[in-house]
Amino acid sequence: MPVQPRPPAPDGGPGAEHAAAPPDDHAVGLAHFNSLPFAAAEAAFLECCGSLRWAHRMAAHRPYPDLGALLAASDEAGYDLAPGDIAEALAAEPATCLHHDAPRAAHLALRAAHAAYESRFGHAFVICLDSYAPSQHVDQVLAGIRVRLAHEVDEERAVTAEELRRLARSRIVELVTADPGR
Repeated sequence: MPVQPRPPAPDGGPGAEHAAAPPDDHAVGLAHFNSLPFAAAEAAFLECCGSLRWAHRMAAHRPYPDLGALLAASDEAGYDLAPGDIAEALAAEPATCLHHDAPRAAHLALRAAHAAYESRFGHAFVICLDSYAPSQHVDQVLAGIRVRLAHEVDEERAVTAEELRRLARSRIVELVTADPGR
């Protein structure tokens, strides 16, 4: 949610031109992140997207003034990834998995769907599930794989790159909102 600036003093008196905005929820985490040594920042970015080129670029462009600028830089760096960079990022992506208590049939269905996708496209299936409740994740993954198996290779390459960008954005938000002491 964007931070709205505090309105100026109603009488235009002292401080009206310097009215402070309320603190940004992400400011503390972003300040901590901006202050990390380069190698630590690069390693943190690699957790967001497995492309070394992307992570290096993101770490090199610090400090970021706010979360919006950080996310915009992430998108820009994501759009600039070469096919080899995307392949590197995909190789680092974990496969969607189920809780060990899930029914055996669900585990088998998910493994079979991932295998079919990887056989067709030669890389892991990625999808950003931010807009879904955890209880819907498996259904969304299975539905996503089913729909995307019908894509042509070039179309799926574009969808995959977009999903990687969405995942990176989501992970960046988690990164800067995490407790810096953890």
